[in-house]
Amino acid sequence: MKSINPFSQEIIGNYEVHDKFQVNEIIEKVNQAFQKWRKLQLIERRQFNLKLAGKLEEKKKFYAQLITNEMGKPIKESIAEVEKCIWLCKHYASSDSFDIQPKRIKTEARKAFISYEPSGTIFAIMPWNFPFWQVFRFAIPTITAGNTVILKHAPNVTGCALAIEDAFLSSGFSENVFRSVVIPAERSEEIIRHSYIKGVTLTGSENAGRSVAALCGKHLKKSVLELGGSDPFIIFEDAELKLCCSAGLRSRMLNSGQVCIAAKRFIVQDTIFDKFLLEQKQALEALVLGNPLLTQTDLGPMARPDLVDQIENQVNESVKLGAKIICGGKRSSLHAQIFEPTLLTDVSKGMPVYDDETFGPVMVAIPFSTKEKAVEIANDTRFGLGASIWTQNIELAHDMMPRIEAGAVFINSIVKSDPRLPFGGIKNSGYGRELALEGVMEFMNIKTNWIE
Repeated sequence: MKSINPFSQEIIGNYEVHDKFQVNEIIEKVNQAFQKWRKLQLIERRQFNLKLAGKLEEKKKFYAQLITNEMGKPIKESIAEVEKCIWLCKHYASSDSFDIQPKRIKTEARKAFISYEPSGTIFAIMPWNFPFWQVFRFAIPTITAGNTVILKHAPNVTGCALAIEDAFLSSGFSENVFRSVVIPAERSEEIIRHSYIKGVTLTGSENAGRSVAALCGKHLKKSVLELGGSDPFIIFEDAELKLCCSAGLRSRMLNSGQVCIAAKRFIVQDTIFDKFLLEQKQALEALVLGNPLLTQTDLGPMARPDLVDQIENQVNESVKLGAKIICGGKRSSLHAQIFEPTLLTDVSKGMPVYDDETFGPVMVAIPFSTKEKAVEIANDTRFGLGASIWTQNIELAHDMMPRIEAGAVFINSIVKSDPRLPFGGIKNSGYGRELALEGVMEFMNIKTNWIE
C-alpha cells in the first residue's frame, strides 16, 4: 500500500498489507487488552491522555509534516490539527469531560440503578482529510470510557495511522488498546463480522456509509456514521459583512475545501448579494497557492488526482447547466492537483454544485429575499450536518435555529467540532454522535440493574 506526496508526487511510504491471519491475531490481542483495560478506574485511564498530550506536543512538528506530506494540507493547518488533538487529550484527562458513574433511580425496588459499562473493541474506519483529528476525535473518548480500538485508516495516510498507534503505545497506554490494521476497504467485513467487534464507526462518504451500514445490519453491530455535508452559510443584511465573509472564506477554503462541515452553500440576502460577491472574489483571489510545506501557503494540492477530477467535473457540468463563474473554476497552472479557489452564482436545483457535496475549494452563492426563503434553500438538500447563520438580530437567530435541518447550528460562527459538544448529522449526513457525553454513550452498555 503506497503513500504518495500530493505535491511532489514522490512515493513516501510503501506499507505491507496485513493478511487475514495477522488481522485476526490483532483482533484477538485487542480483545485481550480490553479485558484488562476495562478494569482500570476511570481516573487511571484519564491520566494516560495527559501523557499522550505531552507526546503530541513533543513531536508536533514531526506529526504536522507527516500529515502535509501524506495528504497535502498547508503546514500551518497541519500544526493546528495536532494542536486540536492536544486540546482533546487534555480535555478528556479532566474529570469534567464526562461522568459515567452509576445513576440511582427511584422505584419500588430496594435499589435500582443504571450503570454505564464499556462494550468492547470498536472498529473505526477513518478518512484522510483530517488524518489525526478524525481518529483522536473518536478514539480518545471511546478508550477513556474503557473500550479498545482497531483503526482502518485511509490508504494514503497509512504513515499517520502507524504514527498514531506508536503515540498511544509510547505514552504508556496498555499494549493493544489502540491498533492500526493496513487493509483495503473491501476487506472491512472480515473485521466487522468478528464476534469480538462490538461496534463500528465510520467517517466518510455517503456510499461508504451505505456499505458499512449494510454490513453492520447484516452482522448486528452498532454503528455511528459521520458522512458528507452541504452546509448552508446564511447571511442576513444586518450581519457584519467583512467579518462573516472572512469567516466563510476560512470555513470553505480550509484543507483546500476538503472538509465535511465546511460552509458550502452561501445563502445571502439579496440586498447585500452584490457586495458579498465582490468581497469574496477579492478575498479568494488574494489566497496564496503552492507548496503546502511553506508557511505562507493558504491553499495546497488536493489529496488525490481523482478528487481534482471530481470537483472539476462538478463545476464544468454546473456551468454547462447555467452556473456563472465569478472567479476560479479551473485547475491552477502552478500544479495539476491544485484547484483554483472558485466562486459560482446562478446555481439551481439539478446542478451538481447545488445537489451534491462539493469536496474542494468551491463556494456557491445563492440570494434570498425573506427568512422563509432562506430556510427553504438551506433545507433543500439531502444532507444535514451543520449550518451557520449570521445576523445581529438574536431574536431572528433563535427563530431560525429550530427550523434548520442539521445536527448543529452555529450563530455568528463557523461550524466546528468541539470536545465539549456532541458532533454528528442527520439525513444523509449520517447518524449517531461523537464527542461529549452523548458520543461516549454510543459505545457503552447502558445497563439496568434492579435489586428486589
